[in-house]
Amino acid sequence: MGLIENPKTYTGRDLETIFFRPMFTGANAEQLGIRVLYNMPMPTTLQLWSPQSDVLQSFSSGWTGGESAERKQKHIDMHKVKAEVGFSAADYFQQVYELITARADVNYEDLTGTELEQAETEMFRAAIAESLRVMMWIGDTTANRYNKFDGFLTLACKYRDLGAMPKADFSTLTPSVENITDIFNDMWAKASPALKALKADGNLAYFVTSDLYELYELYLDKMGCDNAYTDIVSGRRELSYHGIKIVDMGVSQYLTTSTATYCVLTDRRNLVMAVNTADYPGSEVRMWYNPDEMENRQRAVFLVGCDILDEAMVVCAKFN
Repeated sequence: MGLIENPKTYTGRDLETIFFRPMFTGANAEQLGIRVLYNMPMPTTLQLWSPQSDVLQSFSSGWTGGESAERKQKHIDMHKVKAEVGFSAADYFQQVYELITARADVNYEDLTGTELEQAETEMFRAAIAESLRVMMWIGDTTANRYNKFDGFLTLACKYRDLGAMPKADFSTLTPSVENITDIFNDMWAKASPALKALKADGNLAYFVTSDLYELYELYLDKMGCDNAYTDIVSGRRELSYHGIKIVDMGVSQYLTTSTATYCVLTDRRNLVMAVNTADYPGSEVRMWYNPDEMENRQRAVFLVGCDILDEAMVVCAKFN
């Protein structure tokens, strides 16, 4: 049987393929509800091209080309961060083995070192993924916690106050079942024509805190129809309003102000988180046992950052 205290270090390509890439690709990326860029060249700069909408001309000989496509650059500030977790040997042993024995395909009499390594990696990976998910929404460099970089809510409020995006002012409004759809309607009315035009792509979403999500559920429960009754009994897998998905950011429990309520209308592809483990010396994931403290320790070092690509393509509302 493999020893649980065997040290493990992931660097280079192993760091990418074994540890980080499974967190930010495929279904895992879709669950975040945003756009994830992994190991883009440093510095992380995105080129946003806007093709000319009127390129058709009357046929004639010679070159009559017009202006070139418009280009806008967006630089994502990357921050070097580390994640460190320590467990007492007994607690660590119990958690790792619980992950292993919960699998149906495990031979209890032959728990190999590979299975131990997979369980250890999965446990640490899940902790990092949750921390990044919370930070990308509520990160605030001026706060006491979750302050490693500014998240989408902090950036949206900052851009809104600077006048870079449409402003939905609900500072004197208390959200309720009766006015929840009025809130969505007003935000849609303030959205730019360019943002509204993206509705057909299916990527628009209202990103909301849990209280607004629950208010909309209660609003739907009041509908007097068979479908509403079925939804009350069976629940709803996802919510939509006028074809736009309502996404619970799942951060209400982490907000420093328990009464803080947010609603952000934008295209999912407009919210970008970038993770880099390739272009910075010292990026690694290490797991080892400290015999002096009788403690299993885990550490990850990497670069991360997030930003809103086009501020004009967002409508942000904050309720006090």
